[in-house]
Amino acid sequence: MDVPTALLKARRRANLSQSTLAARAGTSQATISAYESGRKVPSLDTLSRLLAVTGSRLVVERGVARRPSRREHERTARALADVLALAEALPTRHEPLLKYPRLAE
Repeated sequence: MDVPTALLKARRRANLSQSTLAARAGTSQATISAYESGRKVPSLDTLSRLLAVTGSRLVVERGVARRPSRREHERTARALADVLALAEALPTRHEPLLKYPRLAE
């Protein structure tokens, strides 16, 4: 399911602005914008609540799973590479003594 597109289409069908949808759903306009742009992914409960506000509902149907696109694979690969690079940069052993003095109480 393409959550950003589904949410955007549901909101437009209901003729709601992002601000109005946010107010009725109890969230912020920035959060709605992040969901619609794909920067954030709503939980299943949140998506269901947002769709209900637009007069739509979430339906689960049996079908064939779609394969991720090349672009999705590349984005995931970049994210994984970033995480691995960060993990390699972290120290593997902790120093036995603190290098900084403790704060006075």
